[in-house]
Amino acid sequence: MSKIEIISKSDFIISFATILEENIDIKNTIIEAVKNGSDFVYMHPIDNADLKSSYSQFIKYEVGSEEGICALLLDALVKNCDENTRNFIDNLDLGYISAESSAGEEEFEEVYENSLEAKSKTIIIGNDLLEHERIENIIKLLALIKKYSDFNLVVLNEELENKINSCEDFDLEEIEDLKSFNGTLVYKLIKEDSDELIASQTFVNVAKVKSGDEVYVNFKENKVKKSIKVDDSLHGTIAILGVKNCDDIFSGYRYKQVKIEKVEA
Repeated sequence: MSKIEIISKSDFIISFATILEENIDIKNTIIEAVKNGSDFVYMHPIDNADLKSSYSQFIKYEVGSEEGICALLLDALVKNCDENTRNFIDNLDLGYISAESSAGEEEFEEVYENSLEAKSKTIIIGNDLLEHERIENIIKLLALIKKYSDFNLVVLNEELENKINSCEDFDLEEIEDLKSFNGTLVYKLIKEDSDELIASQTFVNVAKVKSGDEVYVNFKENKVKKSIKVDDSLHGTIAILGVKNCDDIFSGYRYKQVKIEKVEA
């Protein structure tokens, strides 16, 4: 079956590490599945106003904590596994991982409990994981979820999908401490209209700019000129930076801690 068909036939759907705006067909398929009675859990650092009427549960996690989130999913969804995997799960410091990622253990318990009656379950794995510093361990964690849980994995990136499907090395490393992302952050979103920096009121207040201002978004030695647009449905200090392709600017992990500089007239 195609990825769209797998999702459309699922009665319990989790999306992880994707904001879905780059995958409109996937997004529309989820919305249609929800209309037909499917449960939908949305997991991301940024809430999505377009999906509020569709998701039954939103798990917000800290930027950079995707490895910890995978460990929490492994703990919640895998009940029968080999001895090494069970030892790894049993030795996880779930309280610490939960605190670091700002995603509660009870939220993952709720996911598991709500999925028990579902006949077809799917986790959508998005492109935010690409270029993550801990991607090799993340791949192992996801491969174990695929192997030992009753969830299908729909991986949106073909290269990442191949790595998960071919993974045979399950020698897991300890979950690394989360690095802090403070101040103003941007999330790179591939979109046709890439001239705007879409931000919350909180973001512009922290950056000391206002809607309509032209600004430079600075990351290390690189900078790009954008126009600020305030979106009242956004909250927090993560703005959405439109790019034409993932390698357009600021290569690597999709979240960047940046400095905002107003363009003087």
